[in-house]
Amino acid sequence: MTDTMVVELGLQAMTIAAKMAAPILLTALAIGFAISLFQSVTQIQEATLSFVPKAIGIGVMLLLCGNWMLHEMMTFTVQLFDHVPKLLS
Repeated sequence: MTDTMVVELGLQAMTIAAKMAAPILLTALAIGFAISLFQSVTQIQEATLSFVPKAIGIGVMLLLCGNWMLHEMMTFTVQLFDHVPKLLS
């Protein structure tokens, strides 16, 4: 296994991790911004007002993107196992 292969494998792992996290993080960011804007306009400072919509939004996003996320992870894992003999030599 050369250093180039290690770097390439690490880059692929970080790319797939970013692709998996992006829908969840962007949903939480958008909902958090909207709730923060609402709280600043109405001057309501309630901590649970931010948590519940984020939890619901993330759950919905997992339902919508879960199949795609699972497919991407399975594809990455299968490719990784296919490259194991090449990596060990």
